[in-house]
This record gives sequence, structure tokens and C-alpha cells, in this order.
Amino acid sequence: MQRREYSCIYEIQPCGYLGRTADTGVSRGIEKEVIPINNTRKNIARAKAIQRQNIQRLKQLNPDIDNKSGIYFLTRNEPQIYIGQARHLDERLASHLSGYEQHIDRSLKAHGLYSEDNPYGYKVNFLHYPESKLDEMEQYYIQLYAEKGWALKNKTAGSQGVGKVKIADFKPAKGYVDGLKQGRKNLAKELSHIIDTHLTVQLRDDKQHNKVSQRAFEKFKGLLEEGR
Repeated sequence: MQRREYSCIYEIQPCGYLGRTADTGVSRGIEKEVIPINNTRKNIARAKAIQRQNIQRLKQLNPDIDNKSGIYFLTRNEPQIYIGQARHLDERLASHLSGYEQHIDRSLKAHGLYSEDNPYGYKVNFLHYPESKLDEMEQYYIQLYAEKGWALKNKTAGSQGVGKVKIADFKPAKGYVDGLKQGRKNLAKELSHIIDTHLTVQLRDDKQHNKVSQRAFEKFKGLLEEGR
């Protein structure tokens, strides 16, 4: 019995299936194994629907987000920040909300987006730049915020190719005193937010004209200003 050699090609069938055609070498006909692509189409449609929902969530937080190119800034409990670049800002930011690969993706899932009910979530801001400037400006802002002492969520110093270095290569060293200062600032910021949102702070009636109490109150307000 003669052995048949099979060679496979792929074609789209009119019924919407991906047909794998095995050529038997026999003139009377061909054998076909048909593989449905409906699941693939459903997955694409589902992904698009999730993307639209995530873009709507982002626009509720920042209505100015659009489909243009630029540099975006994700901030939480300042001075924590992630800086990225995008050819299409809304789509790139939406991908962070549905992704799992990057640390910032997982952090967004853990902390969510900022709202009155979620004051420790991420805020979203951006600046428009042409695509030709994205690498340069992403590196510029990452280095700028690193030098100012922000806690960067980025693992590298930006760009999609040449010049990509680790954040630690230009992040300033911090000692014990720097750590104390930053901790004090973080606490002041958190207290400021709680007071502004939920409390009214003022001198007691019996201390209104007390010089010592007045100076103490002014000092307290000065401490809070460190976090604003």
C-alpha cells in the first residue's frame, strides 16, 4: 500500500471556521479537519469590552484622558509614582488595569483608582508629547522624580531601547535622617487628608485666648502643611 504524504495549509471557510486542509494527493477530493474560531472571536470581543470599561473608569477619574501619545503619571500616597509612555494614552492605561505582568499592574489591582471612598488609590495624570519624544521625556521625568526623592514604582529608567538603565543607577542614596524626614512628611500628608475630609480642628473654647495654646495650634498647622 502506497504511503500518503500530508501537507497542511490553513484557510478561512465561509461558515466562519478555520479549516485545516490536508492534501492527500488523491485527485478525487481532499480531507478536511475543521477547527472552530468562534472562541477566538469571543475572546477578542471580551477583551475589547473590558478595555472600554477600563477606559470609562479612567475617564471618571480624569476626563481629559484621550487616545493621543504622551507620558503618564500614576501617583499614590505621594511620593509614590509610576511613569510610563504611550502612543495611545487611554489604551495603555487601560491595559495596566487588566494586566498582571508588571508590578504596577498588580499594585493597581491591590489599591485601585483614587476616589473619595478610596483616598489611597492611584491618581492618573499625563502630558502630551509626539511619539518621537516619548523615550526622551519618559527618561527625563523618571530621573527628575528620582532625584527629588519620590518612591518610583518603575524598575528601569524608561525608553524602549538605547539608554535603558536601572533606576538605582541615578537614584540618590538615602540615609537614616532622610528616612525620618520622609516618614514625617508621609504622616503629615495622611493626617492632612483625614482632617480635610472628615474633621474640623480648632482650639478649645477655654484655650482661645491662651498664648501657649495658640502657638501650639500654629505649630500643629505648620506640621500638617509639610504634607500638603
